Formats: sequence, structure tokens, C-alpha cells
Amino acid sequence: MTDRLRLQDPRTQYPQPPFPEQPQSSPGSVSAMDPVPDHGEESYRGSGRLAGRRALITGGDSGIGRAVAIAYAREGADVAISYLEAESADAEEVATLIRAEGRTAVLLPGDITNEAWCQQMVEKAVSDLGGLDILVINAGRQQFRTEIGKLSTGDFDRTMKTNLYAMHWIAQAAVPHLPAGAAVVTTASVQAYDPSAMLLDYATTKAGIVAYTQALAKQLMEKGIRANAVAPGPFWTPLQPSGGQPQDAVKSFGSQTPFGRPGQPVEIAPIYVLLASREGSYITGEVYGATGGSGVA
Repeated sequence: MTDRLRLQDPRTQYPQPPFPEQPQSSPGSVSAMDPVPDHGEESYRGSGRLAGRRALITGGDSGIGRAVAIAYAREGADVAISYLEAESADAEEVATLIRAEGRTAVLLPGDITNEAWCQQMVEKAVSDLGGLDILVINAGRQQFRTEIGKLSTGDFDRTMKTNLYAMHWIAQAAVPHLPAGAAVVTTASVQAYDPSAMLLDYATTKAGIVAYTQALAKQLMEKGIRANAVAPGPFWTPLQPSGGQPQDAVKSFGSQTPFGRPGQPVEIAPIYVLLASREGSYITGEVYGATGGSGVA
């Protein structure tokens, strides 16, 4: 039996805290994390479940988006990823992994808080991929503020535009290109249901993503298109050390779960595969939780 198939205790399958302090400036880098997250670079094995499909994934350079991009390519899809210019090194690594599977990789650097760029990004993805069957709206902003007085209008605006406005702009631009049988997957959070005091703006946007996705699902089913959300709990991504959590919380990140550790991005990627595949054909308007046993979402 291969290591991949052998039973493992999920509590000790991946690194456990304490982790070292590792402050990064936003948006953060995968290579600067200790331990380096597992996005499936070595561990994810595909089985052709998305053969011939064409996917656009926002935030596909790192974290959950990176794991989804790797999984989709290994399931047979061509993949376009969007990211900020500052994340280009991580994005190039993902493109190399996609192309290693014989799939097309399209790189789309730009700022999704700009409505015009969101529209251009979708059009370029459609053009370079030859169409669009899967839309994963995943990119997000998370910056903790311990007091309401420290949450500036600029902070609030940037979080809203990254997490909510961009979702609407991208979905609005993409839907006319999606055929019957296509799928939309958004990334919500456990924060939508159990918000942390220091994540007022982030939690608000994640609750909005749930509502938006469920409403969108009702619209899109008239076109034969499914839409679902995934609600992660604590996952080990650059979002955390680059301002998403205080450094003391980074050191113990994930320890509050029954697993005693954070999730690794590769552990959530199969949910995104299911929701994009034909196996998920009777699933729409749902929220799939992967919260480490918190019992919400």
C-alpha cells in the first residue's frame, strides 16, 4: 500500500503548533512560511474528473486557490489564475505545476478591487482558455483590527471591494460566458457563522458571500449552472502571518480545533473538485464547511 493510501491519524498528519513568529507584509508569500504549506504539489493525485474543462481561479497563486489550481490541472482542466503583481513569484510556480500536467496555464496579474480589471480579466481568461466552464471566486483580504476605532474607512473599503465587490464584478462578467453544466464556487469562511471580534470587516464580507452565492444559485439554475460556497476554518496560508492574525495567534494557529492543528490547503481542494465536477450535479446553493470540527457552516 502506498503512503498516499495508508491510514493516518488526521491529528498528526500535518504540522501542529506551536509555529515560529513569521511576520510578513501583505499579501504574503508561500516560500516565507514556516512550515511551508502543502498545496498538493507532491501529494494530490488526479483521476480525470475535470478533463477538458476550463477554470478561472482568483487568488490562485497561494493558499486555497493554489491548491485548487493544482487539483484542477491534475483532474484535467486548463486553468487561469488571478493574483496581485506582488505575488508573481508564487504564481509562476503554480503555472509551472499546471503545465507539468500538460494543461494550459494563463496568468492574470492585476487588482480585483478595480471593476474594469475584473471585466478585462474575465475576458482574457475566456479568450486564452477558449471558453469558461468553472469560476472559482476565492481571492480575499483579511487584516485584523482589535478595536472598532482602529478599523478605518480605508480598511473597511478595501476589504469590501476585495471580498464582495470583486465577487460581483467577476461573476457579472463571467456568467454570460458560462454554458449549462458550468459551476461557480465561492470561498466563504467559518467567520460567516462564528465571527472573531478582531475580524469585523472580514467576517461581514464572508457572511455576504454566503448570501450572495445562495441567491446567485437560484438565478443561475435557470441557465443550468450551479453555484456553491466553501466555508473553511483555520487553514495554513499566507493570509494569516501577513496581517490576518496577530503573531501570537499565528504561533498557536489551529490549536483550538479538535485536530489541534490548522488545515493544509490540499485538504480542502477535493471539495472544490467535487463542486465543479459532474459528481456534484445535484448540488447547488449549498455551503460546504471544512472547519476542523467546529460544527458550524
